[in-house]
Amino acid sequence: MKKIVVLTGAGMSVESGLKTFRDADGLWENFPVQKVATHEGWLADPTLVTNFYNMLRKKCWGVKPNEGHRLVAALEEKYNVTVVTQNVDNLHEQAGSSKVIHLHGELMKVCSSRDVDDPRYHQQLTPDNCEIEPGTLAGDGSLLRPFIVFFGEAVPNITVAAEEVQEADILVIIGTSLVVYPAAGLVHYVKPGTPIYLIDPSPAIGSGIANLTHIQKGASEGMKELITLLNG
Repeated sequence: MKKIVVLTGAGMSVESGLKTFRDADGLWENFPVQKVATHEGWLADPTLVTNFYNMLRKKCWGVKPNEGHRLVAALEEKYNVTVVTQNVDNLHEQAGSSKVIHLHGELMKVCSSRDVDDPRYHQQLTPDNCEIEPGTLAGDGSLLRPFIVFFGEAVPNITVAAEEVQEADILVIIGTSLVVYPAAGLVHYVKPGTPIYLIDPSPAIGSGIANLTHIQKGASEGMKELITLLNG
């Protein structure tokens, strides 16, 4: 069974109604990134940061996977599929993808602020219980913080993702500008000759990448075309 690695970015979830962070009307517009998505911001005002992610979770629980998510999950019927996502939502899991690597953390989890990656203190939140009261402590006595990789922090799963890409027979990239590192560097880990499919409506990305087919469409329409190409 051939192995497909699917790398997804914010454009994957746009059709579900989730704004991207960087667009003109995106999520950062009313919340300076330095205040809500950096370690310094967390130290300065953990209450603001906690409430910001409480708000995002409530938005996130109100959306559903789109057809693009569902078509990515359906690839598992014929392929060994790993999804590597830059997104912090859980829409791939909701759509049925069984192996998802989150590069930038998971919005629906909280963790220790002393040791973010200690699984003993990870808590999975639910739609009925998705808000964290500011000041709530983790099991180690530190403040509970969002399980999000803040700007400037290490990306622990990037090595795992790179190993997956190295083993891929096909790489599919959906809805990412390929400018945000370290995720953008994953394309350089493919074996020589590996076909790469880029699904993104923007015409200006992907130039200079070998063996690349650019499907200039959004996630859902692009996935339909990809499946046609793979079945051809």
